[in-house]
Amino acid sequence: MQPTSPPDFPPLAIGPLRLPSSLILAPLAGYTDLPFRRLCRESGAALCVSEMVSCHGLIFDQQKTYELLVTVPEERPFAVQLFGSDPEIMARATAIVTGLPVDLIDINMGCPVRKVVKKGCGAALMKEPGRAEAIIRAVCAHSTLPVTVKFRSGWSNEHIIAPEFAAMAEDAGAAAVVVHGRTWAQGFGGKADWDVIRAVKNAVSIPVIGNGDVLTRADGLAMIAATGCDGVMVGRGALANPWLFGSDERPVSLAGRMPLIQRYLQLAQQFLPLPKVLFRVKNQTAKLLTGVSGAARMRQALYACDRIEDIVAVLLAQHATEEG
Repeated sequence: MQPTSPPDFPPLAIGPLRLPSSLILAPLAGYTDLPFRRLCRESGAALCVSEMVSCHGLIFDQQKTYELLVTVPEERPFAVQLFGSDPEIMARATAIVTGLPVDLIDINMGCPVRKVVKKGCGAALMKEPGRAEAIIRAVCAHSTLPVTVKFRSGWSNEHIIAPEFAAMAEDAGAAAVVVHGRTWAQGFGGKADWDVIRAVKNAVSIPVIGNGDVLTRADGLAMIAATGCDGVMVGRGALANPWLFGSDERPVSLAGRMPLIQRYLQLAQQFLPLPKVLFRVKNQTAKLLTGVSGAARMRQALYACDRIEDIVAVLLAQHATEEG
């Protein structure tokens, strides 16, 4: 049985899916692979979402796309995030995903990355609500799974449309919406506007999941108190602090963090095609060292490693030095 967050994050129902808490790991391209999702689930996340998956990659049987869908029974429930700009292609991709061990489909309508937006995907769909609605309806029509939509507050500060966009998504069949309180123009900079999340909550009757500037467990609770949202999705804050999904604060010392770091490296060895993606493992390990005394020196040493065993040795040597 997976550990769950304590009752300060209430249970969350998304359509027929019942989650024991409302604290969720966001989809993060390049980060939310199977090892990191498993780590967050074991730490207490109620649900984890895949990296964003191209609908074209699915229907054209691209191996790299299908690798993003690899899961194991221990991480269920499991959510997949799809992105695309063509309702028909999205519908075909949805049918494929629905046949896999997946419990929820999320539609990406918030990614600000220019190469995604240039293709009319991600946040670009907030400028085309008609197309966005057609995509949501097509996805809902081709799946028995609950469908959520993740989007931003708007395209720019002059065009804050999240409440209307959420109402459209509800009418089109979405079981819940996820609102990142930044505009496309902000990217990942500036401050997330939680007032927009509150406005969305007031505009729809389906569950609203807030996203943006949640770096600690306390931040998530503050978001619920400030906006009335039904759930909290944690993105970049989880990379350096997956401990926030549990009841404990992030340990200050390396000794306190070693059990979780070693578990992550074990999962990486088990599920990733090493050494092809060793840099990804080094990068995530480095983030888990954030705030630890001597972190810069350890990062330099681990980036020079050629094997996971060497990374473990570097950390254990530092641990032994501290203990001595």
